[in-house]
Amino acid sequence: MALTSVFDPKTTEETFKRLEKLNYMSKPLWGKMNAAQMLAHLNVTYDLTYGKIKSNTGFFTKLMLKLFVKRIVTNEKPYRQNSRTGPDFIITDNRDFEKEKSIFIDYVKKTEALGANYFEGKESTSFGKMTSKEWSTQFYKHIDHHFKQFVI
Repeated sequence: MALTSVFDPKTTEETFKRLEKLNYMSKPLWGKMNAAQMLAHLNVTYDLTYGKIKSNTGFFTKLMLKLFVKRIVTNEKPYRQNSRTGPDFIITDNRDFEKEKSIFIDYVKKTEALGANYFEGKESTSFGKMTSKEWSTQFYKHIDHHFKQFVI
């Protein structure tokens, strides 16, 4: 079963409906992040994708990510609870919930607006060139995993 496309306005609408069920007091079913940290964690994916931040990952680690992790990130099988998090994605400091939510909304809208053609063959900082389907799966699967973590 194919995951829905993040380039489809219906997916964006559904994502925002789920997001509205989240607030700064929401508690996770698993993991250490609070709701604001979780949104900041999701935003890291977009920060890396759009060049707002650079990954500190070395050549050997990138090769291992491409060879072994890319398959896990871009297939349709959901992530397991308490899956290991890459160092770039660990958020331990306090974050402003509304600010992180606003950033997340802007990134989801931007990704939809740019569309599949923009992402086809686009280079990932961790995985090399990816198809638009792989990009979409990566984004959607990550969001869905953490929304389920917070029962939304």
